[in-house]
Amino acid sequence: MPNYSNDDDLANKNPMSYRFRGFLPVVIDVETAGFNAKTDALLEIAAVITGMDKKGNLYPKETISCNVEPFKGANLEKSALDFTGIDPTCPLRNAKTELVALERIFKAVRHEVKEQDCTRAVLVGHNATFDHNFVFAAAERAEIKRNPFHPFSTFDTVTLAGLAYGQTVLAKACAVAGIEFNGKAAHTARYDTEKTAELFCKIVNRYRETGAWPC
Repeated sequence: MPNYSNDDDLANKNPMSYRFRGFLPVVIDVETAGFNAKTDALLEIAAVITGMDKKGNLYPKETISCNVEPFKGANLEKSALDFTGIDPTCPLRNAKTELVALERIFKAVRHEVKEQDCTRAVLVGHNATFDHNFVFAAAERAEIKRNPFHPFSTFDTVTLAGLAYGQTVLAKACAVAGIEFNGKAAHTARYDTEKTAELFCKIVNRYRETGAWPC
């Protein structure tokens, strides 16, 4: 925790600003047409921005999601499409370009970073490296200069859930944590992101309740 000059400095700060070294946790999930962030299409992206109340409890504050058009020349692995059930050509998806989709999320994240007195965002994900790689590859393709996320640090709920609940699969970790999980609704970016956010918040709050982290 930072050493503020007096108690008034601390009281005037949003509690999020000193919980994670000035980072704002933003939960991200992507659905893709493969595993290679450089060559395979990004098809869905969702973000849950977290907030913190004055008691130090973390909660999901806002969800933003968007279907994404495959970038020009993107690889579309049939096995990945069969797994997610996504039809990239369906007009009802109302898909946006990577630039539009990412800017929509980045704008909201930058606003909350400022609003919650943080310095930047940190990506939270279930197997966070996968989501981080796709977000940064898409941002590079779209030539987005103001990426609010830390370039390499992440919080991974696979590790946290393994520690807290002895489970690493999202559905199983949610079950142990007492979080409702609908397997039929899974593998959409919005649903998986919201469930990952619930899990992340519950683990953080559970740790605080042990007295290991002061309010």
